[in-house]
Amino acid sequence: MIFKFLNRNKEKPDTNAEAINIACLLVHAAKIDENYTSNEKEIIKKTIKKLYPDLDNLNDVITQAEQKENDSNHIQEFTKDVKSLSTENKILIVETLWRIILSDGKSDIYENNLMRRLAGLLYLDDKIVGETKVKVLNNK
Repeated sequence: MIFKFLNRNKEKPDTNAEAINIACLLVHAAKIDENYTSNEKEIIKKTIKKLYPDLDNLNDVITQAEQKENDSNHIQEFTKDVKSLSTENKILIVETLWRIILSDGKSDIYENNLMRRLAGLLYLDDKIVGETKVKVLNNK
């Protein structure tokens, strides 16, 4: 019994809930310009699949994320799971966010503001976020 108590924090995290929250953040970025496209949805799916290769219900995760994002009025709840990721995966998320934002060929003030806020919320240096944007722009 004591071992069960001591090991309870070592239990595997709920990857579905984590994947949904991360997808919510990506969906939020896609919807911020009020034009959520199928191309943006595919970018989101590829990233979630890359982060969670064993996820077998990807379409359900995306559908749940879209609904949860629609019902939410702030992004802090979505960033908590990203904060716990490795720096490499945080940068992958930032790169995906830029791919989504720049998928229509431009970024507006709301999208740029979102990225500045997310840099702070995810504890990432603005320089990294800027370099990632340049990388995405150069790979278009």
